[in-house]
Amino acid sequence: MRDLKERRPQKFKANRRVPVRQPRDWKKLFRWLALLAIPFKRRENRCLDERQPRDWTKILQRTFTVGVVCGGAALTVVGGLMLWEVVTDSRFFRVETIRVENMQRVAADDIRELSDIQPGMNIFSLDLELIGRKIAENPWIADARVERVFPRDIVIRVSEHVPVAVANLGCLYYVGRDGTVFKPLGLGDRVDYPVVTGIDRQYLLDQPEEAKRLLGEAMALLQELGKRRVFGLDQVSEIRIDPVEGFALYTLLGGIPVRLGFSDFSDKLDRLESIYTELVPRFAVLQSIDLNVVDRVIVKVDASLTLSKEDNPGRKG
Repeated sequence: MRDLKERRPQKFKANRRVPVRQPRDWKKLFRWLALLAIPFKRRENRCLDERQPRDWTKILQRTFTVGVVCGGAALTVVGGLMLWEVVTDSRFFRVETIRVENMQRVAADDIRELSDIQPGMNIFSLDLELIGRKIAENPWIADARVERVFPRDIVIRVSEHVPVAVANLGCLYYVGRDGTVFKPLGLGDRVDYPVVTGIDRQYLLDQPEEAKRLLGEAMALLQELGKRRVFGLDQVSEIRIDPVEGFALYTLLGGIPVRLGFSDFSDKLDRLESIYTELVPRFAVLQSIDLNVVDRVIVKVDASLTLSKEDNPGRKG
């Protein structure tokens, strides 16, 4: 037993592994570092080898070109400003004559006054577009173009509104060919134009585009009536516009409404003219004429007037 106890520790010590630190191979490490540094060294040498000397001739040429361009631009700007000062201060370009063309209703002196152009002003100092807008503030002026005529003249060409109807918008306004409402009637203005009703001033303010469209169609209807001989403008006293039901004409004789709707005015008026001479003697008993049904003229008679005439056959009108 004693022998066994003495042998066990010896056997255990013999089997135990003790780690042993190996010395580093510094030479091998330095070799790897040297290999890694070789590409950087070669690249640096390559850049040094490829570096070329500067071409000072090209650099000077480019600098000179840029300087010439910048200097020329500066001289052009300064020269233009100096020339403008000379021109605007020159007496040679001062206004002597203000000529007005194409005016009919507005006097030439009134247009000159609206322009605010005075003799002696330099023609280059005038804002022609602004002057045209000021002249167009006159309700009769639809457009005004102002032009310079060198060296000392100004020409103002105006385009005036031409009234073709009177619109009742709460008060009376002139209406042009395109449906433009341009001027309220005043003292001395003519009133012998067809009257357009059905659109009030509030509708014109709330829906200006739609109101102008309807008025334009009314002017087209007036133009169509102007071509007619049997039932023309001289037979119409009023055009009424209803945004829902369309257009209606009121005859000068008897005030009979002739309903046309919104379209095909020419065909509908052709149908009316085909029987109009037969209807005229009966206007006293007619209530309305409807042309909205295709290929028909629907005449509505006032039954009360018909019965009264039948009850009094000897009565004279």
